[in-house]
Amino acid sequence: MARPAPAPAGPVRSRSRGGGARTRTVSGDTLASPMQGTVVKVAVEEGQEVEEGDLVVVLEAMKMEQPLTAHRSGTVRGLPAPGVTVGTGAAICEIKD
Repeated sequence: MARPAPAPAGPVRSRSRGGGARTRTVSGDTLASPMQGTVVKVAVEEGQEVEEGDLVVVLEAMKMEQPLTAHRSGTVRGLPAPGVTVGTGAAICEIKD
C-alpha cells in the first residue's frame, strides 16, 4: 500500500540567536558581560596573554552557561573570581596590548 507523500516543508526562516561564545559586549579594551549572571569558571590567569577567540570566563544564568571569549589579543587584567555575580554591561576584564 502506498504511503501519501510528505507535506512540503514550510519556508526556511533564519533566526538571530542571542548568546553563544561569539556574543559579547566590547568597549575598547574592556570585555563586558552581555547578561546578568554568575562567574562559574575563569579560564585564564591574571596577566596571561590571550589570542582573540580564547575562552576567558564562563557565566551562568538560569542554569545556562555562557562562554565569553577574548575580543582581541593581549594581556588580561582585572579578572573576577568564580562565584561573583555580574550585571548586564559590567566589566569582566580588560585585555590590553
